[in-house]
Amino acid sequence: MIQKSNGSGRRILTCPAIHPCDSISPATLLSSLIDLGRDVCSYKSKFFSVNKRNARETFRQITNLLLFFQEIRNTTSDPPASFVLSFSELHLTFQKLRFLLEDCTRDGARAWMLVNSDRVANQFQILIRGMATGLDVFPLSTVDVSIEAKELVELIIRQTRKATFQSDPEDKKAVEDLMRILKQFEEGTQPDPVEIKRILDHLGIRKWSDCNKEVKFLDSEIEIEFSNRETGGESELLSSLMGFMSYCRCVIFDSIDSENQHLNSSCNCNGALNGIDGDNLKCPISLEIMSDPVTLSTGHTYDRRSILKWFNSGNATCPKTGEKLTGTELVPNLVLKAMIQQFCAGNGIAVVAPSRKNRDISRTTEAGSLAGDEAVKMLARFLVNKLVNGNGEEMNKAAFEIRVLTKTSIFNRSCLVESGTIPPLLRLLSSKDNNTQENSMAALLNLSKLPKSKGVIVENKGLDSVVHVLRKGLKIEAQQHAAATLFYLASIEENRVLIGENPEAIPSLIDLIKKGNDRCKRNALVAIFGLLTHSGNHWRVLAAGAVPLLLNLLKDIEREDLVTDSLAVLATLAEKIDGAVAILRRGALPLLVGILCSSTSRTGKEYCVSLLLALCVNGGRDVVARLAKNPSLMASLYSQLSEGTSRGSKKASAIIRILHDYHEKSSSASVTPVLQRERFVHVS
Repeated sequence: MIQKSNGSGRRILTCPAIHPCDSISPATLLSSLIDLGRDVCSYKSKFFSVNKRNARETFRQITNLLLFFQEIRNTTSDPPASFVLSFSELHLTFQKLRFLLEDCTRDGARAWMLVNSDRVANQFQILIRGMATGLDVFPLSTVDVSIEAKELVELIIRQTRKATFQSDPEDKKAVEDLMRILKQFEEGTQPDPVEIKRILDHLGIRKWSDCNKEVKFLDSEIEIEFSNRETGGESELLSSLMGFMSYCRCVIFDSIDSENQHLNSSCNCNGALNGIDGDNLKCPISLEIMSDPVTLSTGHTYDRRSILKWFNSGNATCPKTGEKLTGTELVPNLVLKAMIQQFCAGNGIAVVAPSRKNRDISRTTEAGSLAGDEAVKMLARFLVNKLVNGNGEEMNKAAFEIRVLTKTSIFNRSCLVESGTIPPLLRLLSSKDNNTQENSMAALLNLSKLPKSKGVIVENKGLDSVVHVLRKGLKIEAQQHAAATLFYLASIEENRVLIGENPEAIPSLIDLIKKGNDRCKRNALVAIFGLLTHSGNHWRVLAAGAVPLLLNLLKDIEREDLVTDSLAVLATLAEKIDGAVAILRRGALPLLVGILCSSTSRTGKEYCVSLLLALCVNGGRDVVARLAKNPSLMASLYSQLSEGTSRGSKKASAIIRILHDYHEKSSSASVTPVLQRERFVHVS
């Protein structure tokens, strides 16, 4: 009956406790109450950064109460129904206490619990007095226990009624110190590191990873506030704490103790994930990898959006079994969700998150508070100084910190660019230390997402440095980041020209597709796709051998995203006659028709249809004749009219018209070519 929560799916300082059901037997309820009380007491062994004394008093009262419950269970095999009301109230209180203790001991939430220490103390008082209320209605005179046990209960009632819970004096002092430092940030005054360390020591934050957990937690809380459109004092305080903790992480801690110090892009997934078939992680309705898996009463799992759409269409059955459902309750499958996240991270697959958690990075254009604003600006100046004047280890750490800071915040990127981080980061790309080079390249990748950064990189002759890493990076991860950086830089027309004119850029991207891991392949493909929007790069991509490489990739690769990206590049190449000729001479038509018929990706099918249409237009009568003889093609094209994307539907319609025109002219024995004779290409 009691399930221990791990904090996921519940916002901190919320207590979603529920009353036991009315029909529960007194014996079962007593047993559950004892288990829950022991669970509460298990938190004794955990570290409390705040409200230590209140927690100790809570444990003392619960321990005494457990002695009473245990004696009841030992002496009364079948407790009367009159016990249920008291036990139910105590059960509810114990649940809330467990949630509160869970929050008090939660890694990453220590700063937030500190500034909420008065609120937490008040919660302790309310819940402890709730225990007195539950015991008040207990029929103590009817229970067959020792006089000592009854006296113990009466003592607990008196103490819990009179108990006064307040914040620890040490907590109050730490809050005052913290607020003073936030005020110093607002005024642009650099705080004393000794005072900062005193606060961190009080909270038990003694290393970089501890501080990093705080930053991640605060960021998630701000995200929830933003997604719920909640603004005001709490949002501002969260942002101020975020700036404070980001500053502490970079300035106070000299070394990084994280197991994955260099943020390698590839995920070392749990061994349990080895051999998992991605198809088993797909929703049976949408055939896409699930982002929010939920399980029905039949035991089958679907993506939440897909099954809700199924229900909203008037269906009351399990889509997979056809079994009529007794209810439409959806149970989140958290284990499968975690496996999907690990699988996707390890294989470079992007999954659309549920709407509430779909991160909107636009909310990070501002710091959210004056203290947060000034803290990041001070931090940016500190990091630039380390990049320029630090030793090798300090430079590497500064590059890594910039990499972390720029990963999810537009405001942080802007501050760091304005502080002048790009020129020294570009110089570090020539470092002989592979970690320094990788961290610098990853930091530049994140910065390149900011519009004004693109010009700064190019003005500082950064294109050549990025291409050098792309070609000769010391780690495959650095090459992977370089390819992605070229993609972002190529969003500007002038940069597409400059990148194309670099004789090593496009060949290096092609080489990365040949030799790199799956994420390298994808970054290189999207970079090439971006470069192809400049017509002058078309022949360069062809000359680098893209067509045979991508067609072989389509034959060998099973990952849907890589298939889609390869088709996108080929479809763009086929828009010109020389590209279409290169594709047709490789005998690609059967392969492309097979992909169109078997693919489960709407976007992939759209590019496949676009590619086939371009080949029809630029390939001539022989191409159309070959396609017209394929019996499975027409059905796939017609399915695109109703199931495909808007663009895919239009292009499928165009191919159908071409094929119909061919059949009509063939049946009338017309020898007039469907397309111009000079565009005729023999298809092997």
